Amino acid sequence: MYAFLFFLNFVLIYTIFAVYAERKISAFIQDRYGPMETGPYGLLQTVADLLKLLQKEDIVPLAADKRIFKVAPLIIFTSVFAGFAVLPLTSDFGGSQIETGIFYLLAIVSLDVIGILMAGWGSNSKYALLSTMRSVAQIISYEIPLGLSVVCVIMVSQSLNLQEIVYQQGIFINAIDPNAQNFLFGIKALGIETTHIGGFLTWNIFRIPFFFLAYLIFFIASLAEANRAPFDIPIAESELVAGFHVEYSGFRWAMIMLSEYGMMLLISFLGAILFWGGWNTPLPNIGSVALADWTSGEPGTIAGHLWGAFWLVSKALFTVGLQIWIRWTYPRLRLDQLMNLSWKYLTPGAIVLVLVSALWRLLMI
Repeated sequence: MYAFLFFLNFVLIYTIFAVYAERKISAFIQDRYGPMETGPYGLLQTVADLLKLLQKEDIVPLAADKRIFKVAPLIIFTSVFAGFAVLPLTSDFGGSQIETGIFYLLAIVSLDVIGILMAGWGSNSKYALLSTMRSVAQIISYEIPLGLSVVCVIMVSQSLNLQEIVYQQGIFINAIDPNAQNFLFGIKALGIETTHIGGFLTWNIFRIPFFFLAYLIFFIASLAEANRAPFDIPIAESELVAGFHVEYSGFRWAMIMLSEYGMMLLISFLGAILFWGGWNTPLPNIGSVALADWTSGEPGTIAGHLWGAFWLVSKALFTVGLQIWIRWTYPRLRLDQLMNLSWKYLTPGAIVLVLVSALWRLLMI
């Protein structure tokens, strides 16, 4: 409960600075200044915009289905933020430690499709409806390779519990299984044990060589899930004005925008937990220089909480920055290119990786 409240407040603060960061990064890429007037270096511009949105009139189109129109942003918001309820922030501080955490997360987040469909249909706008159909087709298409890339991690780790998956990627693996060991590339036959070395050598993306490809598929699919460029066909300002939320204003529009940035952070946290070691330190123990021990802290201690939160949040924010950079660097894909990428490349590639993961798991035994 406390972890979920932390994430909820953290997302609200993060969104304010993420919007500011996106404006500044895009301005730098386009050789302009960006926000400069409101506060030092424009730092208070997002706060001013938020206050302006809260004061705006909540307009409901005359021809809209009012009940569907009003409840759609709430469904989108709830489906995204409910996903934070199972994320482990540190070794001993996290959300609900249910054994099927990954299954819950993927299931609850997929419900935002219903909210998007309701928003487009309830608006009674051609632009919003066309955007909704694009968005639903895109999200459903890319959920398949995203889910398959997650299955790769599940098969290797033999667990649906997010906290247990993180423990397996660090020096505290024996806290969940006293007999557990980590080996280079996850292959016991090589005889190179990395259990007490820790650091990046025990992260899934380095421990299992082909997991880099699995993460690449996961990252590309997650961009499409969040409707981020170059997969922002559902929004496509030059064609559809503003996408499925074109008829929204004021507080309801703010909820949709908050959900978009919340989704960016959620998938960044999930990627860090599944592939980048979660709250585990990237620094390994090298001989007598115990970098992993110094930058981890014992589970359950204050140092453990502080170091764990620092590493996990840093990895997630780095991924968010990468998403922002990609948005302002690469052009938007056409609809046919977007679907071809999913069905002809990412999905078959993810299926192959699932089969390879099964064989690799046999080598790890």
